[in-house]
Amino acid sequence: MGDSKTLKPGTIVGFCNPLLDMMVVGDQNLLKKYDLLSNNAILADNKHMPLYEELMNNSKVEYTAGGSAQNSLRVVQWILKKPNVSVFFGAVGKDKFSEILKVKANEDGLDTKYQYSTEKPTGTCAVVVTNNGKDRSLCANLSAAKTFTEDHLEVPENKSIIENASFYLVTVSIEFNFLPTSQS
Repeated sequence: MGDSKTLKPGTIVGFCNPLLDMMVVGDQNLLKKYDLLSNNAILADNKHMPLYEELMNNSKVEYTAGGSAQNSLRVVQWILKKPNVSVFFGAVGKDKFSEILKVKANEDGLDTKYQYSTEKPTGTCAVVVTNNGKDRSLCANLSAAKTFTEDHLEVPENKSIIENASFYLVTVSIEFNFLPTSQS
């Protein structure tokens, strides 16, 4: 990729399900309350929805920008130590969680081009750390992340970013949401 001093903004573009990670140190009681297992990752269903409110009200909750590609691009930014080399596309809600998510991603040097949904809230991932930091349980509520549409890529500014990028990162989980598939 070359020297980070020569990398321009938008060299790397990623697409994924953006999630606001909400991490807390918990215990077996919290896992049991929401039917979660240590060292497991699941997609949330209705019984898990109160968990996000509980974590939000926990004074020790830590927020980070999450989702596989967004996390990968955050690591790229950390290594390169040059802001905005990576640009991230995904869908979020128009709510307080998307505001936090954008701030956290930007703090890590990532340029975000979120598509905003007024229909669904920002996707979140509850991260419950137990066993003195040795175990973790993930419970992802994709929500607005599943609403990303191809027309967001046609916005002139976004189209230009995509056309001028040198490298692309697309996760499988989002691929089927907006990329055309062949019937053959």
